[in-house]
Amino acid sequence: MNNAREARQMLRAHRYGALCTLSKKFDGHPFGSITPYVVDHDGSLLILISSLAEHTKNIQHDPRVSLITHNQDSPHIQTQGRITVVGTAQIITDKGKAGTRYLRYFPEAQSYFDMHDFSFYRIMPQSLRYIGGFGKIHWVEADSYLVPPYPLIPQENDVISHMNTDHRDTMRHYCQHFHKIEVLHVEMLGIDCDGFDVRTEEKILRFDFPEMVLDAQQARHALITMSRAAK
Repeated sequence: MNNAREARQMLRAHRYGALCTLSKKFDGHPFGSITPYVVDHDGSLLILISSLAEHTKNIQHDPRVSLITHNQDSPHIQTQGRITVVGTAQIITDKGKAGTRYLRYFPEAQSYFDMHDFSFYRIMPQSLRYIGGFGKIHWVEADSYLVPPYPLIPQENDVISHMNTDHRDTMRHYCQHFHKIEVLHVEMLGIDCDGFDVRTEEKILRFDFPEMVLDAQQARHALITMSRAAK
C-alpha cells in the first residue's frame, strides 16, 4: 500500500480534528478550533460551520487552512499515527447534496443543517504530512492523494440500502472478526474506494479494503471476501 492511500485511510478512520485558520482579528495568527469532518469520495474533507464562528470568518478572509487528526484510540501521543492536511477551504453551494452524506455520519447535526447561517465547506488538500508511526514520516502531494471520479460514487446509496436491508448479520460478523467486538445494532453509513463505515450502538467502525474498489461489482467482491474471512 502506498503512502497516499494510507493517508486517506487514516483520515477516513476519524471524525474530528483540530482545524487551524489564519485569524482575521489577530492579523494572521494561527487560530485553532475543533471541528467534525467527513472525508468525501475523492479524499477532500467536508465540514459544516456557522457564518458566526470565528474560523468561518477567518476562512472567508483567507481560505488557507490546515487540519490535524490522530489515532484517537492510542494513549501514546508521541508515537501514534497522525496526519495534517494543508489546503484551502471553499464554500459548497449545493448544501443538499453535501448534506446527504454528512448527515448519515452526523445525524445530530440536522438542526445545524437546517439553520440558514450554517454552510458546508470543502477542504481541498494541497499537501499532507502523514506520520504512520515511529520512523514512518512522509509528505504526500495532492496529485497522488486525491482520487478522480469513479463509478461507486453514484452507486453508493444503492450499496448502502442493500447492505442495510439484507446483510446486517454479515456486518455483525465483520465487527466481531475485524474489530473484536460483539454488537447488536449495525448500519452501513458510507462506502468509498478505500473501505466502508458501520455505525454500532457504541461507535462508528471503519473497515478498510485491502485493495481499492471503483464500482459496485468490485465492492461486492470485496465484501464477500471479507464475509468469508469473518465466518
